[in-house]
Amino acid sequence: MKIGLPKETVSQETRVALTPANISRLMKKPIQVLVEAGAGVAAGYPDQEYVDAGATLVTDRSALLKDADIITLVNAKGEQLDEVTAHSRPGQLVIGMMDPLVQYQALAGTAASGMTSIALELIPRITRAQSMDVLSSIATIAGYKAVILAAQYAPRLFPMMMTAAGTLKPCRAFVMGVGVAGLQACATAKRLGAVVEAYDIRPAAREQILSVGAKPVELDIEAENTETKGGYAAEQSDDFIRRQQQAMANVLAQQDVVITTAAIPGRKAPVLVTREMVDAMKPGTVIVDLAAETGGNCELTQAGEVVLYNGVTILGPKNIAGTAATHASQMYGTNLENLLKLLLDNDGKLQLNFDDEIIKDTVVCHGGELINSRLRELAGLPALAAPQTQAPTETETE
Repeated sequence: MKIGLPKETVSQETRVALTPANISRLMKKPIQVLVEAGAGVAAGYPDQEYVDAGATLVTDRSALLKDADIITLVNAKGEQLDEVTAHSRPGQLVIGMMDPLVQYQALAGTAASGMTSIALELIPRITRAQSMDVLSSIATIAGYKAVILAAQYAPRLFPMMMTAAGTLKPCRAFVMGVGVAGLQACATAKRLGAVVEAYDIRPAAREQILSVGAKPVELDIEAENTETKGGYAAEQSDDFIRRQQQAMANVLAQQDVVITTAAIPGRKAPVLVTREMVDAMKPGTVIVDLAAETGGNCELTQAGEVVLYNGVTILGPKNIAGTAATHASQMYGTNLENLLKLLLDNDGKLQLNFDDEIIKDTVVCHGGELINSRLRELAGLPALAAPQTQAPTETETE
């Protein structure tokens, strides 16, 4: 079995799908790992470390994409997915982030190649899959980096300081949405000395907010179905969002830093902060919108840009995890390593057990079809019979 690690070609992507440490542990099984030269350099992992871990360095990218039985990527979408598909063969497995709830039509188009694809965003939120959950890994980094970005742009310091020149009041930071990213943002802002408040529509979030040293903000509005089966905040009605915005306006006007994290998988991010709410904020306030890539929680956010509006700075970072590429790759690589250990038997052969919830939920294409039931429904395709478990077999290249 050959696992291939190509260099990421997506613009400004600095992460790598597997680190040398991941490869060293995976090679306890009888496998071969092919690494494209330079694949990990931008993340702080030079070629020699991969060679020392037992990988084979390859300079011919096309040969790697053709020869590998499993292709591991960070961004398995867009032009990079098209390139992989063009070199693919029936039975080859491609693993990476594919934005499946948005790009399901494109994924249906790649199925004809006969390759099997796994979208890591679809890892189920069950206890057994926590070590494979790339979205939680990315969110952890995003929450931390959001606070660092805010501290960089804020015209005030975060902690209270008593100096010979007088007392400096602490920064007031407010986090909207306390999933993994929001809780990490709360904890980081608290460690930097800010007075931290947070809000989430889910009732269970109150204890989580308190657990990281922040104060929960409670609004006198009710919502139904606040949480999805996967633990994400559920999409709310336009009326609820309008009432939420009205109740939130006074809270936001008192803040120095606002971090928004609300995202609905496969949907446009809800607008939580309107232009009118920004108008009421103090000059010097900084907004960091972690939902910028899916439309933004702030009406004025522009993805990848810094917007200055009436003295308020609005940041819409893209690929924020990539700004901490070394640790982001370490976490992503470990998530992928744990998935590969599930997929490979003791002889290093691929076994797809479709009775396993993790495999059933994450395999997108197999046997020339888009087989994921959730994506088929989105694409308007009829349901398929459940695929049969694939017994370990010798691959064409072994």
